[in-house]
Amino acid sequence: MPGKLMSRMNKKSKRYCVLLIEDNPGDVRLTQEAFRETGADIDLQVVMDGVEAVAYLQMEREYAEKPRPDLILLDLNLPKWGGRQVLEKIKKDPDLLRIPVVVLTTSNAAADVLASYDLHANCFINKPVDFDNFFQIITYIQKFWLETATLPGTVS
Repeated sequence: MPGKLMSRMNKKSKRYCVLLIEDNPGDVRLTQEAFRETGADIDLQVVMDGVEAVAYLQMEREYAEKPRPDLILLDLNLPKWGGRQVLEKIKKDPDLLRIPVVVLTTSNAAADVLASYDLHANCFINKPVDFDNFFQIITYIQKFWLETATLPGTVS
């Protein structure tokens, strides 16, 4: 079968919700642009600090009608509550713990990597600083997590 036709047949038809927890407006824009460039059908929701992330995930206040994310991209360096605190809350909550969390951060400190996995992060990625490499990372995330992996929210 030709490559393009096979690729279309393998794509899942579900629209995915990705929650980006990121306080840097530049990184938010880069992520939005990178996902747009992949052509994936993604509803990218953004919160900019740890307190808002937990409120979103617990569907509080203005987040009561927001969709449950299929995937979370989490920066570690956040205001109010840091990424580690958010990750701990996610993985201790029985309603949230199955949502895959990709730690996407500028840190490459061994302590951050180990602590993230100790808190049950599903993946740790060092965020590149240039657009081309950043775009490539977002493409890899989209291809693996949204096209290849079977996510908990997609099974009945």
